[in-house]
Amino acid sequence: MINLQFAIFIGYFLLVFFIGWLGMKWTRSEEDYWIAGGKLGWGIGGATMAATHTSAGTFIGTIGVIYAVGWSFGWVLISIPLAYWFTVAVLAPRFTSVTELTLPAYLERRYQSRLARGIGGGIILIATVVYIQAQVVAGGLVANVVFNISPLTGMIIFTAILIIYTLVGGMLAVVYTDFLQMIIMIVGTLISVPLALLHFEGLAKLIEKVELIHPHAMQWGGLPTVLLITMSMAFFLGSVATPEKVIRLYAMKDMKTIRRGILLAIILVTGINLLVFILGLAAMALFPNLPTGDLAMPMIAKAVLPTFVGTIMLAAITSAMMSTVDSLLLVAGSALSEDIYQNMVHKEVSNKRKLRVARIGILIVGVIPLISILAGFAEGELIQFIVILFTAIMAAGFFTPVVGGILWKRATKQGAIAAMIGGVLSTGLWKAYGDPLIYPVLPGFLVSVAAYVAFSLFTPAPPESAWKPYFEKKMED
Repeated sequence: MINLQFAIFIGYFLLVFFIGWLGMKWTRSEEDYWIAGGKLGWGIGGATMAATHTSAGTFIGTIGVIYAVGWSFGWVLISIPLAYWFTVAVLAPRFTSVTELTLPAYLERRYQSRLARGIGGGIILIATVVYIQAQVVAGGLVANVVFNISPLTGMIIFTAILIIYTLVGGMLAVVYTDFLQMIIMIVGTLISVPLALLHFEGLAKLIEKVELIHPHAMQWGGLPTVLLITMSMAFFLGSVATPEKVIRLYAMKDMKTIRRGILLAIILVTGINLLVFILGLAAMALFPNLPTGDLAMPMIAKAVLPTFVGTIMLAAITSAMMSTVDSLLLVAGSALSEDIYQNMVHKEVSNKRKLRVARIGILIVGVIPLISILAGFAEGELIQFIVILFTAIMAAGFFTPVVGGILWKRATKQGAIAAMIGGVLSTGLWKAYGDPLIYPVLPGFLVSVAAYVAFSLFTPAPPESAWKPYFEKKMED
């Protein structure tokens, strides 16, 4: 069993490194490294969008929350396809009128402010560390199950693998490994769900057993309604405006491609989430006394599924984590190199030096979560709740200035800066001191919008050159 698991995982990681090497060979410019040359088709583009969304928060976090509180958490995820619809119907047509290499670069162009760009880069670095921590914790859990090593050792190995191939290949490596990882995720879930249901003679029998063991599981009250609504808000706002997703709009070649790609992403993400819900219920029936819900999916893969299928499922979980973290590492690297170093510190710098700074940033942001874990940050918190905290920070920081910038000509740089700072600070303060029944994205978003409008109205109107490209230039289908 162990030999088979080793063989599958080693083969998988070797393939990932090979793709990273190819990405390095295919990279000829900054555009190749950061946005895959802006030439992705809808198949690769949609798959990489879906893979970036599908993380440890899906395969371990969502199952863990369902295990802990029941099916009601599933309503939160309805907001995700709505967010993708908003992205393609409202944001993308104007946002992609001018192609940039990073999201903060858009903020600089739209608001004509280097400071806005630098603040955006700083928010990305902070929030990325929070998110990667959740994925690293999940990587340690999987390594413990697969290789019987300590979770901390697993976290270190997982982080090292991610950093290496992201450093080497850039966005070209990331999008093609994302495509591979999405295939593994689909295959893993499609095989695992029917095999898990065989233990219960079908879905109806599974639900009956779950109701007997955990009567609360099929009831609405697993989480307070207000908390569910505000968590849904975090998913919606964050799915629209998080940098690792927005940058994929630049990576796809035109609006027709974007529409098709996002439709594919909606189908993939929704399908995987539905299958994950079933696995969460199966874990409740099979392992009713786990110390944490985050162990539910690894236990199904190890104890319920045949060795080969279980290993494929664990590889799918690993793929989900890697497909998100590599994208975030790349975004963090670009934030440090393009948006902070070149923009705020050293204006005249060669592309070679920028890439060197970016790789240093990827290394730093990849290592800090390990240090944070050792320090006990968010210790004992379910992985999905760490993921939603990241989403809340990104939503409060970026949704208003990003979407407002393509909808409101009067928006100013002062409004954008106030929105980002006010939104992030309010989210953090509410997380630390606010009512836990209201997720911090709500006060963060409200403060962000209020600051955006107030500071924009009480400062001079922006020049026409700031907003004109996003309101008059039309994308060709």
